[in-house]
Amino acid sequence: QVRLVESGGGLVRAGDSLRLSCAPSAPASNIDTVAWFRQAPGKEREFVASIKMWAGNNQNYADSVKGRFTISRDAVKDTVALQMNTLKPEDTSVYYCAARASILSDDYREGDDYQYWGRGTQVTVFS
Repeated sequence: QVRLVESGGGLVRAGDSLRLSCAPSAPASNIDTVAWFRQAPGKEREFVASIKMWAGNNQNYADSVKGRFTISRDAVKDTVALQMNTLKPEDTSVYYCAARASILSDDYREGDDYQYWGRGTQVTVFS
């Protein structure tokens, strides 16, 4: 399967910014969508943002991060970034990169599930 490696997490002050990166081990042609999820201790995993890996690069955001977070893709490096601005303590979580296989991949499945998951990167925001 495709391996996803997250980086960029850390400890920051409320109001500061942080930029996460997701590096897939496979070409973008094998991936339909890349998303970021997060999970805080004692809470369920929640969706943060997603982006299509084709020309339209349609983006989707959770209401809690709209206007603060921006997801983008680097066509040259074939990576996906999550720019997080105006961070709040409630943003503290382990952030996971996830990817949905494209129809060109042997791992493709119909539906909205994500086939590939990274191991996560910790983001801690203190006030």
